[in-house]
Amino acid sequence: MIRIVSANLNGVRSAASKGFFEWMLSSHPDIVCVQELKAQPADLTSMMRAPTGYQGVFHCAEKKGYSGVGLYSRRAPDRVIEGIGHATFDAEGRYLRADFDNLSVISVYLPSGSSSPERQEAKFAFMDAFFPTLRSLRQSGREVVLCGDWNIAHHPIDLKNWKGNLKNSGFLPEERAWLSRVLDELDWIDVYRHLHPSTTGEAYTWWSNRGQARANNVGWRIDYQIASPAFAQTARAASVYTTSRFSDHAPLLVDYEWTD
Repeated sequence: MIRIVSANLNGVRSAASKGFFEWMLSSHPDIVCVQELKAQPADLTSMMRAPTGYQGVFHCAEKKGYSGVGLYSRRAPDRVIEGIGHATFDAEGRYLRADFDNLSVISVYLPSGSSSPERQEAKFAFMDAFFPTLRSLRQSGREVVLCGDWNIAHHPIDLKNWKGNLKNSGFLPEERAWLSRVLDELDWIDVYRHLHPSTTGEAYTWWSNRGQARANNVGWRIDYQIASPAFAQTARAASVYTTSRFSDHAPLLVDYEWTD
């Protein structure tokens, strides 16, 4: 059995100050994928670089205090790949792949388009650039799980106020159709939804900082573990940890009965 965690930290230093790494160690994961580090390598303390019993690899954004992804694992990866081969987006630190035998674990952070029309266009551009990578991964013959903040709620079941968000970034028809193509055309599996086909409120992984969204559980499910079919079929349990708050997102944990 291996446990994989995905967590958007909204700043690794902020999350650390709120007890993320203590929680991480107490949860005994085998691999942890983190997004939105908002830090450069020099900003990372020894705990942030290598929590007790783990080692970390990172793909930081060139811009300070922005984006960035990382991955912690109990054993050293056989190979690490940074970026999707697109200079603009790779400079933002959005994709980090670690290979362990025949399993590839990827920490991914799709852009948010909510801040401006220009950022929404950048999000669409990333989606277009990322699709061939997703196709290539499926054709590679490897088992793969992509963990991270996709910034898209797929179906009405995946957010509280879906009717009011039909024209908002994260629930636009074009975004949802793209994610459907990823799952249906390329044959990827949304692992949480595979195990919990009808769960609503307990599935949310992000809440706005406005109003009392978190207190009232007015949330969105935008953090996923999306896996190749054979690996997805080994998933035995999936849950979102909400007892403590480390970020505006909550960690997604999945246990896989996987032996390579």
